[in-house]
Amino acid sequence: MIQRIQSLFYLLASGSLFSLFGLPFATSPKAMSPFFEDMAYSIMDHPVLMGLTIAGGSIALLNIFLFKKRGIQLRLGILVIICSLLLAFVAGYLVYQEGGAMNPNVDPQEGLGVGAPFLALIFGIIGNYFTKKDEKLVRSMDRLR
Repeated sequence: MIQRIQSLFYLLASGSLFSLFGLPFATSPKAMSPFFEDMAYSIMDHPVLMGLTIAGGSIALLNIFLFKKRGIQLRLGILVIICSLLLAFVAGYLVYQEGGAMNPNVDPQEGLGVGAPFLALIFGIIGNYFTKKDEKLVRSMDRLR
């Protein structure tokens, strides 16, 4: 059923990933080229970040409707977790390695978007936990028949 608890966690994972369209990863007091031209670094500034965000959020949203196919739901949940991890690592690399190297006098400050991939990671892990628990319950009920 769609009302299962893992659907809620996959919805929260999707929402936290799609919230990155409005939340910046980092802000800078000065405009710098090419990352901080608008003094904020978000997923719109790099195509890899946007691709990982759209992929992870879409998979998590699709995962809600695969409640009858728990095996596929588990595999796609792992993809959500991988996309969240990759998004966090790539964003951290781009902001602090390449963005900070542009002007050593300006130190970028973390924005609210830094926590969103980690929230999606946590929600994806919890969603997979409840999917496994649900699969185990269904298998035990089949064994009793």
